[in-house]
Amino acid sequence: MKHKRLPLSIRILIGLFLGIIVGLLLQGKADFAKTYILPIGTIFLNLIKLIIVPLVFASLITGVASLGDISKIGRIGAKTFLYYLFTTAFAITIGLVLATILNVGAGFVLESNNLENTVEEAPNFIEVLVNIVPANPLESLVNGDMLQIIVFAIIMGAGLLAIGEKGKIVFDVFDSIAECMYKITGAIMKLAPFGVFGLIVPVVAEQGIDVLLPLLKVIAVAYLASAVHLFVVYAFTVKTMGNMSPAKFFKGAFPAWLMAFTTTSSSGSLPVSMQCAEEDLGVSKPIASFVLPLGATINMDGTAIYQGVCAIFIAQVFGVHLEVNQYIMIILTATLASIGTAGVPGAGLIMLTMVLKQVGLPIEGIALVAGIDRILDMCRTSLNVVGDISCAVVIENSEQKRINK
Repeated sequence: MKHKRLPLSIRILIGLFLGIIVGLLLQGKADFAKTYILPIGTIFLNLIKLIIVPLVFASLITGVASLGDISKIGRIGAKTFLYYLFTTAFAITIGLVLATILNVGAGFVLESNNLENTVEEAPNFIEVLVNIVPANPLESLVNGDMLQIIVFAIIMGAGLLAIGEKGKIVFDVFDSIAECMYKITGAIMKLAPFGVFGLIVPVVAEQGIDVLLPLLKVIAVAYLASAVHLFVVYAFTVKTMGNMSPAKFFKGAFPAWLMAFTTTSSSGSLPVSMQCAEEDLGVSKPIASFVLPLGATINMDGTAIYQGVCAIFIAQVFGVHLEVNQYIMIILTATLASIGTAGVPGAGLIMLTMVLKQVGLPIEGIALVAGIDRILDMCRTSLNVVGDISCAVVIENSEQKRINK
């Protein structure tokens, strides 16, 4: 009889717990842990960094270019994209603010070999805006400058969409690259339990069990930020832009929220989301059929909150002081990267790595949050799904107003 394999989230938890136990057993022998066990985690981190650039670049190009006939869906597509981008920006801002105010990582400070990367002076806001547009996109790809890569990919995807059939060959190439990256990402994520084990053992061996206590606060702050986004941002947009009472909206969206919370799958919850939107909230089938699948692909408000909370947590745990410009970079990177990494296995972990790298935070900090990823995933996925439905309600009302004029 064939036995089912344990879910990846459970295996990561097992890797974390085993790492904690081994780390405790190796207290006083931190050098041994760093020499023989840390390389396992380092290889895992290197594998993640290996796929980030081709993954984001190829998936973004194909995502934009696959929108279809721009003359037919341009208007609705633009409004949908803007809604998702703005709510994602609000989400990560809420996560950053609450994590900072509540000192999510306070009480324990680790040391990292990567801290020298954070002492470089951050560029001012104008420089950030100017540098978003790459003068040499190939150089951006080589250097791994994610903001410039994302912008170039969006521009190139729009160009392929504009030239239509002539761009099909190029589109097929990038589509194949994207599919290849999805497969490689899935394979790499299967190694996550070993990577987490290799990263957490030296930390516990050197620092002791106290390093794990702040994780409870991470969970609490992430859930609080999600609740604020749910009952403030979505309630406001549905009321003012969707012409619907928040009470009716949350009641209608609840089955989809519950499905997403238990399955942690936006795509798996899509049939329930469409049913809730069409039958309970009065969204027309064409709008729901376009907005909701697109949202399952690019809308990652819950993941954005996760990025903000975890970035501040890791910064505080490693004793790194973030400047205002670095906060702006976190918001920009996580907002734009949400399009490029959505729908990818382990997207939250990939995005977090990108964000940490962009602002010079030590990426080994992901080992601290990987073990509670399942608990955080339940929250962020359910928030993503409710955000998809709120967008459908807003777009439906906008289109109805346009028709009635």
